[in-house]
Amino acid sequence: MYEPMLDPIAVGQTIHQLRQEKGLSQEVMSGLAGIGRTHLSAIERGERKPTLETLYRLSIALEMNMSDVVKRIESTGEQ
Repeated sequence: MYEPMLDPIAVGQTIHQLRQEKGLSQEVMSGLAGIGRTHLSAIERGERKPTLETLYRLSIALEMNMSDVVKRIESTGEQ
C-alpha cells in the first residue's frame, strides 16, 4: 500500500534556498521565527521535519504565505 510522505530533504532544501534568497543568516531567521538556530539547521539538513507551527513561523520569517512555501516544497520534491 502506498503511503505518501513528506520528504524532509525537499523541505530542508526549500527552506535553505528561500532563506538564502532573502539574504538571511540562520541566526537571524531562527530569531525571527522564534526557534533555535540548531533546530533550523537540522531542518535545513533534512534531519528534522518542521511541525505545522514551525513551518508557519518560518514562513512569517521569510515574509511569505505558508501556502507559497508549501508549493515550493512540493515542486522541489518533484524534481
